[in-house]
Amino acid sequence: MASVGLLYVGAVLIVNGLMLLGRVDARAAAPLNFFVGALQVFTPTYLIITSGGDPDVVLGASGLYLFGFTYLYVGLNLTRGLDGTGLGWFSAFVAACAVVYAGLNFGRLDDPAFGVIWLYWAVLWALFFLVLGLGREELTRFTGLVAVVAGVVTCAIPAFLLLTGVWAENVTTAAIVLAVVLLLSLALFPAFRDRRTPQPHGDGAADQPVPAAAEAPAERRG
Repeated sequence: MASVGLLYVGAVLIVNGLMLLGRVDARAAAPLNFFVGALQVFTPTYLIITSGGDPDVVLGASGLYLFGFTYLYVGLNLTRGLDGTGLGWFSAFVAACAVVYAGLNFGRLDDPAFGVIWLYWAVLWALFFLVLGLGREELTRFTGLVAVVAGVVTCAIPAFLLLTGVWAENVTTAAIVLAVVLLLSLALFPAFRDRRTPQPHGDGAADQPVPAAAEAPAERRG
């Protein structure tokens, strides 16, 4: 079930990344954030209820709420014109938690590929914190680029591998490829750093850039 959600999370990461790059209107991105945010709150709740108390399933599901709440927060910011600082500081909390989940995947859950994915998400949410919480608007375009890459590489592709049952056979290869992609993404920073203050795209529904979130499939750990 969570693998299906991960596929659609890739879509919202791409759409929100394109919004940060000025390619998608802010109001046009809001509905997808609400749809996926609601899905990411329902999914972990269902997984926990049906887990039978399995600690690994509960652990995996717990991380999904971080991103479900982020999506809903994004949707509200876009439609209500809320100040982005609250979302920015929440993103700092998500980034810190993502580092912990990365360590758990490398160790307890024995899934180094998702360990790298969680590290990628930690970097992405740290960028959201810098842009929204600290007002580092020159990082907006770079953050959009990282979000788009994350939507494809950390969500859509792993989701298809999980859904087709070949993820377990390629964990080591996936971990190496993901690590290379993460490093290459960071290397693109100089080219995408905006030295001018970015202007909001669209009709001004939101004055702040807002992030996209992602989820890790808890069911694979069950």
